[in-house]
Amino acid sequence: MAFNFQLLPGLPPRPRLRMPSGFRMPPVLRNLVRALGDSIRDLAPIITVIAFFQILVLGQAPDDFLTILAGLLCVAAGLTLFVAGLEMALFPLGESMANGFVRKGSPTALLAFAFALGFGTTVAEPALIAVCAEAAQAAAEAGVIAGDPAAIARYALELRYVVAFAVGTAIVIGVIRILMGWPIHWLIIGGYALVVVMTVFAPREIVSIAYDSGAVTTSTITVPMVTALGVGLASSIRGRNPMLDGFGLIAFASLTPMIFVMGYGMVAN
Repeated sequence: MAFNFQLLPGLPPRPRLRMPSGFRMPPVLRNLVRALGDSIRDLAPIITVIAFFQILVLGQAPDDFLTILAGLLCVAAGLTLFVAGLEMALFPLGESMANGFVRKGSPTALLAFAFALGFGTTVAEPALIAVCAEAAQAAAEAGVIAGDPAAIARYALELRYVVAFAVGTAIVIGVIRILMGWPIHWLIIGGYALVVVMTVFAPREIVSIAYDSGAVTTSTITVPMVTALGVGLASSIRGRNPMLDGFGLIAFASLTPMIFVMGYGMVAN
């Protein structure tokens, strides 16, 4: 049976929505749409791998497909907003502050800001908070520290502050390297040589935590601001190349926590 829907005689035609002539999408919305497409493209390989092993290898469909689909959409939306926020706020802010400190001509203020930036972004790092909490719980179960909640919380907080202090020191070293034009490879080689030596003498229960602490510091909050600071600083100083001198701060931020946490373990032990 076929239906032919027609307007009754005398009724005006239904209005059609038309974009006004000369309409242009706002830059913010255009950036969000572009970032959403990039996020979906970046997530596609991960989703493909999971779907392949879930359906073809394990031979079973997910238990709650709609919930998983909604979660994937949330991940795509969150990643989109995060990337857009970096491009719109954090990267320009970091570079503009680096330019401002160079124009001010005060190395002391620049180094103080570098330390505060490294310490502040690291102490608020969600991954570091989670790792420190797990490390404190494991230390309590192993008998390294007391098992009461106060001792566990104190150990996690101390470990968190040690890592944050290490990252702040790392950013200061990286900024001095940019100002002085030092080659990065000698500093990195010397740092990792110190890590190897300290690994031999540090308590066994702290070594793995120290190595992991060097990885969790380079996460969502720390990396954008520190990278923007390094690139902006190298772009503002005559004779510095942003590609050669602007990057490398993250390498120091990954290295120094291993040294500081093992040193903390040796002193506390």
